[in-house]
Amino acid sequence: MRASPLITTVLFHIGPVNITRPVLTTWAIMAALALASRFVTLRLALRPGRGQAVLELVVTGIMGQLEEVVRKQPRPFLPLLGTLFIFLVAANLSGVLPGVQAPTATLETPAALALIVFLAVHFYGVRSRGVLGYLASFAEPKLVMLPLNIVSEVTRTFSMMMRLFGNVMSGEFVIALIIGLAGLFVPVPLMALEILVGLVQAYIFTVLATVFIGAAVDDAG
Repeated sequence: MRASPLITTVLFHIGPVNITRPVLTTWAIMAALALASRFVTLRLALRPGRGQAVLELVVTGIMGQLEEVVRKQPRPFLPLLGTLFIFLVAANLSGVLPGVQAPTATLETPAALALIVFLAVHFYGVRSRGVLGYLASFAEPKLVMLPLNIVSEVTRTFSMMMRLFGNVMSGEFVIALIIGLAGLFVPVPLMALEILVGLVQAYIFTVLATVFIGAAVDDAG
């Protein structure tokens, strides 16, 4: 039986810090993405090869999506949101590998990613409007909306976390259950569906983060 997604296995300790399986898997994904990025960008050329062409296609595609949402020059937001999307694709799809559990299928990883988005929204908002201008936006359109706008900041972040966690976890749980009941090859179509769900969830999470950041930097409020 698969362990509860609310309980993570502690593999070892670094001082007082517990290193769990999702953390170790996340480190491995980060290292693999960093090495792949280094390898692809090692020899950039005016006439790109296949690897560079794919990289340029991904980057321009992400920038186009960001520009459509934020209606501003997307380059300042690309490092965070582009990295977030690529990491989520790798993390969500890692669960199809034998013996690997997607880190987004346990609660701590979606919670950490949602927290990063929460902090980034306020960072970009303050940088765009200034501290006083950004704080004043919470009282729009009327001062009476201040408590509701503050609560909304928290609830939408929680919703992002639970949507990502619930969709990835449920897909992995169903596949593991069918493997246990019916054997190895029966869930292959479901694994293909899980790949699609992983891609869609990475896209949705990134788009929501972009929408929130876009609203925070919108001078019109």
